[in-house]
Amino acid sequence: MLPILSGAPWLIAHRSMLGINQPYKVTLNGQDYVLWQNSNGEISALNNICPHLQASLADGWICQERNTITCPFHAIEFDGQGRLYQNGNFSTQAITEPLELTVIDDYIWTYNGLAAKIPISSLLTRITKGFEFIGVAGIKSIKGDFLSNLLINYDYNHQNGTHRESFKIKDVAVSDYEEQGYTTKLSQTITRDENTLQEIINNPALLIIPKKFTNQFEYAFPCLTSFIAQIPIGQIIQIHALYPETEAQTKTFVMLFGRFKNTIIGSFLKKSVLKAADEIIRQDTNAIEKSYKRSIPKIRLPNEEIMFYAEKLYQEW
Repeated sequence: MLPILSGAPWLIAHRSMLGINQPYKVTLNGQDYVLWQNSNGEISALNNICPHLQASLADGWICQERNTITCPFHAIEFDGQGRLYQNGNFSTQAITEPLELTVIDDYIWTYNGLAAKIPISSLLTRITKGFEFIGVAGIKSIKGDFLSNLLINYDYNHQNGTHRESFKIKDVAVSDYEEQGYTTKLSQTITRDENTLQEIINNPALLIIPKKFTNQFEYAFPCLTSFIAQIPIGQIIQIHALYPETEAQTKTFVMLFGRFKNTIIGSFLKKSVLKAADEIIRQDTNAIEKSYKRSIPKIRLPNEEIMFYAEKLYQEW
């Protein structure tokens, strides 16, 4: 397939998603890759197809002694440069193709082997400074093209419907909207109904969400959506990452960070916050996968210029 948004930087994983000495498969723009991290924190990535008999290297294992990945068919080893290990030596040239990565803090980026069109955003490092990493949630391959997944993150009106059941959202108001190149910023005020006791028991994270609260959003086109939620016990940062697996499938995951006034309460709520993020992705996935093919809308809603700006960036790329 032709690469989607050729030259865009893609955030394909947070370091915590890789584990140590465990193969991790990534599909990007129709190509499968295998990533692994050794005990020193060094991360490698190769074409996932073994050049011998086309086995999936991600189904193999890591040789810790040589930091190589081993093919599950015939125990053939390759290092992070794609060199074959045989008879006690590495080949002088790569046998299989490595994927060039850029690791910034714990974030793993790639340009998919293509010339960079825009720089990697500094958003992640900048807004998470001083926050505790809570974890990754909502890791999902969604049956839907990249543009459809991108636009739902810019569509504020969908919260009133898609997420109404979980969060009892009544109204979403947008202010301080700013477009600047591939970055979009705004504030969002949400009004919601009270949750029932049973809903709170099922998801204790609802305890920290007031009836009216304001979020600060910042987007780094094309792959990051971030918001900082001001809550009574501190702040929560939620960052959605997107990248195209194929023309018809998109990968997403959510990274969560917190800064709590009371560490005991914060520790208690971490699992609930991750669970809430999982539920948000489940609801978005359901909405995307059950939608019909996109066509020109015959109805306009408030604040849709935000979504149309993202679509314009995509179409003009």
